[in-house]
Amino acid sequence: MEATPRLSGRVFRLNRKPEVPHERGLPKAPVSEARLTARGIEGDFNRYRHEVKDDDPRTALLIVPLETIEQFGREGWPVRPGDLGENVTSAGIPYDAFVPGRTFRIGGARVEITKPCDPCENLFELPYVGKDRGPEFLRVTLGRRGWYARVLTEGMVRTGDEIRAEADRET
Repeated sequence: MEATPRLSGRVFRLNRKPEVPHERGLPKAPVSEARLTARGIEGDFNRYRHEVKDDDPRTALLIVPLETIEQFGREGWPVRPGDLGENVTSAGIPYDAFVPGRTFRIGGARVEITKPCDPCENLFELPYVGKDRGPEFLRVTLGRRGWYARVLTEGMVRTGDEIRAEADRET
């Protein structure tokens, strides 16, 4: 088995939004620490994941690299951490390093990347998107909206904690 090159970064920001009647799960606000559980970040609620995905543990967590958010900014979209509904804004790990089946240690937790997150019309609610620019933003975020993950080992995570890829299993 060939060793995975050391992929590591850090938690730039943790994000969550409590349940608010008739609101979606974005944008999310920063928190300095949170417990990752099999259901996701404690205290977070995402109506789409709850009502459409039936709290599927494979969609418990959403991760978006800060570098992707910064790229959106260079393209004229003022996306901020938490805007895309991500729970973890990572820094230092490229977007394409998050692949299904790869596991990461994030602080005291362990997660497995399950699948990419497809952009949806809930993004139209962002103030710089709206219905007029919504279809364009969906095209821009396609293939860059973030990665869903399941929580394999629950634990505490803090802003600044290391995110480290574990050795890939042979396929």
